[in-house]
Amino acid sequence: MLIDTHCHLDFADFEEERDEIVKRAHDSGVKQMVTISTRVRKLDGLLAITEKYPSVFCSVGTHPNSADEELDIQAEDLIRLANAHEKVVAIGEAGLDYFYDTQKPEDQKTGFLRHIEAARETRLPLVIHSRSADEDMAAILTEQTGKGAFPFILHCFSAGADLARVGVELGGYISFSGILTFPKSQELRDIAATIPDDRLLVETDAPYLAPKRWRGKRNEPSYVVNTAEVLAETLGLSYAEMATITTENAFRCFSKMPRI
Repeated sequence: MLIDTHCHLDFADFEEERDEIVKRAHDSGVKQMVTISTRVRKLDGLLAITEKYPSVFCSVGTHPNSADEELDIQAEDLIRLANAHEKVVAIGEAGLDYFYDTQKPEDQKTGFLRHIEAARETRLPLVIHSRSADEDMAAILTEQTGKGAFPFILHCFSAGADLARVGVELGGYISFSGILTFPKSQELRDIAATIPDDRLLVETDAPYLAPKRWRGKRNEPSYVVNTAEVLAETLGLSYAEMATITTENAFRCFSKMPRI
């Protein structure tokens, strides 16, 4: 069994064949999925998907590349929505993205801090998007954890070893996507080999970043199998061992998510 801890089943890429995509995931051994929010105002669409598919859960939050669209959303709003719906098992995704020059860093930080507050209050994991922002991300996580711990995931990890180390030291999880499988990602595989077994997660970030076996195709939750295979090889474990490790970690991290 595997859990795809980060996908976007509400995206238009999946509109025409969502039933088939969920079935393929189940058939491949991916028995549960977390479809991640990018805008709080689109939560109803995510909830409709989770209501249709018992194996699918969701988060609530604002992606940093949309930060200025939802600066009116307060931590209290995130807390209220998370507590109101049993299928909401995480906060986010939120964080910092300095790769795309579309949002002011101060707006991203404002939103990020509100999501941290919500994660701290609800004890739901904060799904963190961090791209080209290692130093600021490490500083904020260190400072905010000092004010009160909160669960978090550095999702689709492709940053440097220092951020991975800080994340683990602060009690966070490191989630690997299809990027791990790319031929040019040896440095990332070297980082993965340093992560404690109890802090590892796998994801697709579908429809993006299909792993090597399906490179060039639209990604989907069933493809997380290839990422788990490469992660197992990187750590010198069997696929079955890696599936067990990442599944148990997912249930510990997403503590509100039941076993289906």
